[in-house]
Amino acid sequence: MELKKRKSNITGETIYEGVHPSGLDIHIVPKPEYSSAYAIFGTRYGSVDSDFIVPGETEPTHVPDGIAHYLEHKMFDQPDGSNVFDKFSKYGGNANAFTSFNMTAYLFSSTSYFEKNLETLLDYVQSPYYTEETVQKEQGIIGQEIRMYDDSPGWKLFFNFINCLYNAHPVKKEIAGTIDSISRITADYLYKCYNTFYNLSNMSLVIVGNVDIDKAVKVIEAGIKNNEPFTEPIKKLYPKEPENIAKRYAEQKMAVSTPMFMLGWKDNDVNKRGAKLLKKHLELTILMRMLFGKGSGLYKRLYDENLINSTFSLDYSMQPDYGFTSIDGESRDPQKVFNAVLDEVDRVRVEGLDEADFERAKKVMWGNYIRSHNDIEGYAGTFIQLLFMDIDYFDYYDVYKTLTFEDVKARFNEHFRRDRAALSVINPV
Repeated sequence: MELKKRKSNITGETIYEGVHPSGLDIHIVPKPEYSSAYAIFGTRYGSVDSDFIVPGETEPTHVPDGIAHYLEHKMFDQPDGSNVFDKFSKYGGNANAFTSFNMTAYLFSSTSYFEKNLETLLDYVQSPYYTEETVQKEQGIIGQEIRMYDDSPGWKLFFNFINCLYNAHPVKKEIAGTIDSISRITADYLYKCYNTFYNLSNMSLVIVGNVDIDKAVKVIEAGIKNNEPFTEPIKKLYPKEPENIAKRYAEQKMAVSTPMFMLGWKDNDVNKRGAKLLKKHLELTILMRMLFGKGSGLYKRLYDENLINSTFSLDYSMQPDYGFTSIDGESRDPQKVFNAVLDEVDRVRVEGLDEADFERAKKVMWGNYIRSHNDIEGYAGTFIQLLFMDIDYFDYYDVYKTLTFEDVKARFNEHFRRDRAALSVINPV
């Protein structure tokens, strides 16, 4: 296997990348000036993927909600009864894993014995072992995790908000599933999902940091097990999502001292991938900063009136088939904040955006991108997440330089509509 080398004339970074005969695509960004290295081994499989058609089959498969997260937990079980974390610890590796809406990833960082830790990562992720006994045992563990999420105000705030925006899309479902759904998970279901989504042609390996390219490639070649790549894509099946939001407002009472809020807008300009999706992300992130960032007039007014505090934050979450902008924080009067935000959008719609604000926010975006290269874990994580949306984070500048003020004005008019806005609140008991 030969990796091709690319170098950015803008950032000076170098990347080595290629596709193994198994279908696994590999991306390595060497940073010899760093003391550590980080590897993330991910699959395009998350909590939204409960309905799909396996390549070579014609009938849809439906599995219980929460199975992607469940499978992630079970990957740490080894046939010989050994503990994967002990193997990493032996060579100074700090390992972890996570499941999100659209991906599952296994990762580690280390300052020494990188190749040994990489061997361990490749081995256990390709060694599924499930029995009905161990699957049933895990139900109690994950059940406790679900109850913990149910008691988390921040978690409930977020999912109540998502359930305001979405009518049918499975992004509205809890990542870990429910007590009922996980009770229906079996070893057969786990193997079905593993053999589908953990096919190496559906996975990627990203390595960033102080790593010897040649040694890493040898470990990868030796560590990849027999795996026939799919010759056609996995068909993921999602219900049709209407453009309207499900509801305007959600409220729940929990043990908090100050009311918490999350408000935002549903993104209906979907079914984009690659450069088009990245451009939309940049436009909306810039707009959020211009309209509601800490340098905005609205932020100052809300802060001076003690309606928000330092917990105030902005975000745009995206995938090819869904997306939403959000503002969250604490407030003594969340409804007043919501109304003020909507009124500010109405004002800007009449008076127009400020081009100087656009130029400043655009420069901040570029600065954030450059700084991201200094965080090897954050850079690798962002790289693989964007890769799964067909976005080349290494060539970020090619998209960034096309941004114009006219684009951002058009995006503002398309996205920030009152009929797509919703508010979620957690009030004290």
